[in-house]
Amino acid sequence: MKTDTIQVIVVDDHRLFRLGLKASFQNGHPDITIAGEADCGKALFALLASTSANLVLLDINLPDMGGADIARQLRRDYPNMKVLAISGENSAEAVTSMLEAGIDGFISKQNGDFDELAEAIRAVMSGLEYFGRDIAWVMYDVYKTKTRTTAVSIELSKREREVIELCRDGLLCKEIAARLGISPNTVNTHKERIFQKIGINNTLEMVQYALKNGIIRVEN
Repeated sequence: MKTDTIQVIVVDDHRLFRLGLKASFQNGHPDITIAGEADCGKALFALLASTSANLVLLDINLPDMGGADIARQLRRDYPNMKVLAISGENSAEAVTSMLEAGIDGFISKQNGDFDELAEAIRAVMSGLEYFGRDIAWVMYDVYKTKTRTTAVSIELSKREREVIELCRDGLLCKEIAARLGISPNTVNTHKERIFQKIGINNTLEMVQYALKNGIIRVEN
């Protein structure tokens, strides 16, 4: 084995994927060597004790451990190990949890291919981060949501939040007015201002938006 090759451990519970990846690298990417294979988290950590690999290619859905848990343990016990996530799942929740665990990159099985994967491995090993195009879009959507939530949270007054919460509870305008000790017209004024601030047109959308963005919570 050449000392300058990138040595990768593939962690994926689908044997055909591991075989296809190994064949692709052998035939088209000789600078990347599969130094080991594991089908679960337990097998990975057993393998790490006896290998000189410098990158873990990590599927995030494994039989025994979640990808984020594995990534966090790798960061703690093998801080110099590069971690490149790969998965058929690219939900905001999955991407966010892996980013928070400290991965170096993320490729989607849905839109990536072995050549892009090789490119990602080289980029990560050179000290860069690498995210597939669809993963980058998910990251951007998460960023927009967080930014929008922060902005709205700052702009909404305490009274406006109270109005939203009472609308969530199904109270009508007169009932909200009685609960808050204000007039129905004032309630409607608050709602109109909220509509303008968050760009919606009715009470249902207002409540749905507030719940989705963490402005209010579902009442137990």
